[in-house]
Amino acid sequence: MSQNDIKQEFRNYMQQHPETRYFELLVTDMNGISRGKRAPLHDMEKIIKNGVNYCAATVVLDSKGATFDTVPYGSHDGDPDVKAHVVPGTLAPVPWARIPTGQAILELTEFDGTPFFLDPRSALQRAMQPLADMGLHPVMATELEFYLVEHDGREFGPRMSRIPGSDLPQTGLQYAMMEDLVDIDDFLSDLDHYCQVQNIPAGAVLSEFSPGQFEVNLMHVDNPMHACEHAVLLKRAVKAAALQNGLAATFMAKPFAGIAGSGLHIHVSMLDDDGNNIFAGESQYGPFSDTLRHAIGGLGEVMAESMAVLAPNANSYRRYVPGSFVPATPSWGMNHRGVALRIPLSSPVNSRVEHRVAGADANPYLVVAAVLAGLHHGITQKCEPGKMVREGDEIGEVVTLPVRWPQALDAFSQGSLLREYLGDEYCRIFANCRKEESDRFQVEVSNRDYEWYLRGV
Repeated sequence: MSQNDIKQEFRNYMQQHPETRYFELLVTDMNGISRGKRAPLHDMEKIIKNGVNYCAATVVLDSKGATFDTVPYGSHDGDPDVKAHVVPGTLAPVPWARIPTGQAILELTEFDGTPFFLDPRSALQRAMQPLADMGLHPVMATELEFYLVEHDGREFGPRMSRIPGSDLPQTGLQYAMMEDLVDIDDFLSDLDHYCQVQNIPAGAVLSEFSPGQFEVNLMHVDNPMHACEHAVLLKRAVKAAALQNGLAATFMAKPFAGIAGSGLHIHVSMLDDDGNNIFAGESQYGPFSDTLRHAIGGLGEVMAESMAVLAPNANSYRRYVPGSFVPATPSWGMNHRGVALRIPLSSPVNSRVEHRVAGADANPYLVVAAVLAGLHHGITQKCEPGKMVREGDEIGEVVTLPVRWPQALDAFSQGSLLREYLGDEYCRIFANCRKEESDRFQVEVSNRDYEWYLRGV
């Protein structure tokens, strides 16, 4: 989109929303956390025309918002700015704001206009390019799980539905209970409104396996960048709707022990320049093409070194526990939710793979970048994925992936495949930042240390 186009988009927006007084300008950091600034309306024409200076370190902060000592972004280099530009097509109202407010996603560049390599959007763009060069076009959607949370005065817990006629919580696993959706109808109504106003293509809503856990599916789109934007904005909308209803929402991978964690599942098919799905077909393995099998093989080969991206923080690794439908090996198969790479039942035109390993806390841009890297590697190298898990097969609790944070960071640093797509320098900075955050977490002494060890040791 040209500069004139974005100017016209802004003029059209203001004609539709003349009451707007502020704009929230959003970036997504390395951890997938939305950060930004609120600009008054009178600054927006200049921002639309020229961009706005933006702190470069914003995209490489730790989970608590602090800079790192081991990378030159922050106090070590004078905390310099880069340039930020409004992403075309992302202007939208903020319906939960008390003061009439709009929002826009930003992309970061150097002052000469080249993409800023630490912006997760730039990392995704680099990973998209090899497939585009082949004339291949991913079509994808995300599924995000989350918990609604409440506090009973002593501790946090999932917001359980109430037994009808009482304020007593309804305990137990009540998968796909429609009453659980009715119980949060006000929240869902607000969320539906927010998604419509912000052009977030939300689809089905499901009451998940654990009390207080829900899943929202997003519609398939033919641009991976847009799919990631939708995921980022959905998280923001979910949290806003929860607050509007006196609750909190969390996308932590494992907020509560003993019940299910929350995942980020990626569904992806692949079209050629003529619009044909190259994953459709017939092979000796089932109603899908050999190309899909090779693509899955590539996803499996890149998975171990991708774990630091798929599971970005300490809590992420608490999700990988036996018996939880969270795969710990790059298994694959049709119509089987126990595998890492699932081929859902579908018509040929919708043939696709579902990547089921990432946690809901992961950065969607980086997860999708890792997925596209695996797909391209598999298709070009004709990778074989190993033995297929058949529908109904028992696969046991096989662990071959690095499901502890330090091991995952080692696998990332020692890997070579992902670097070809994300770039050496991005991977170096990412590894340094995540290792430093891991070290910071490990030196914390929590109440659990006292509960387990203070008396007996």
